Amino acid sequence: MGWTMPELASRVASDLEDGWFVNLGIGLPTLVADYIPEGKEIIFHSENGLLGLGPKPAPGEEDPDLVNAGKEPITLVPGGSYFSQADSFAMIRGGHLDAAILGAFQVSQFGDLASWKLPNATLGRVGGAMDLTVGSKRVFLFMQHTTKKGEAKIVEECSYPLTAKNCVDRIYTNLAVIAVTEDGLVVTELAPNVTFEYVQEHTAAPLKLRLATVRG
Repeated sequence: MGWTMPELASRVASDLEDGWFVNLGIGLPTLVADYIPEGKEIIFHSENGLLGLGPKPAPGEEDPDLVNAGKEPITLVPGGSYFSQADSFAMIRGGHLDAAILGAFQVSQFGDLASWKLPNATLGRVGGAMDLTVGSKRVFLFMQHTTKKGEAKIVEECSYPLTAKNCVDRIYTNLAVIAVTEDGLVVTELAPNVTFEYVQEHTAAPLKLRLATVRG
């Protein structure tokens, strides 16, 4: 039921506009680089100092000196570049990123994001997430709708340490696409074979249904 993660990556990629500069967060968001439609140019950014990330390298073609912020091997498209982390964060803080695609532990009905530390966890670091959520023009979340235990990740109020408040614009999960609006959380698209009632049952915050378009 719903989208697989590669299918969801393709769905997110379809919403990115030609010519955008987009940061890809650690983990699931990195899949998006593999599903950019032909003819569309998206310039991907990684906060460790890379611009122009391409698809993942083929097995055996990895370069150990060319990795993203999650230490995963990546490729660079023609014209791609790497530079200091100071320059990278100047891009973020200067408002030059059109969007950031991030993961999440929790997101609230108000667009508050918790993405860096689980309660009672001894490990956890903010990294560049606080800068990205404030400096990017748009923040999109790419995530499973629930935890592995089936607990809701979309909640009325975050109980985990916050990354930033009121920063999320849109949530993409395996079940639905949800917009964060002044009127609350609005489901604009349902994954195949998923009902609105099922999404609401697995969400710990009130949802509204306002389907935008029907996709093939």
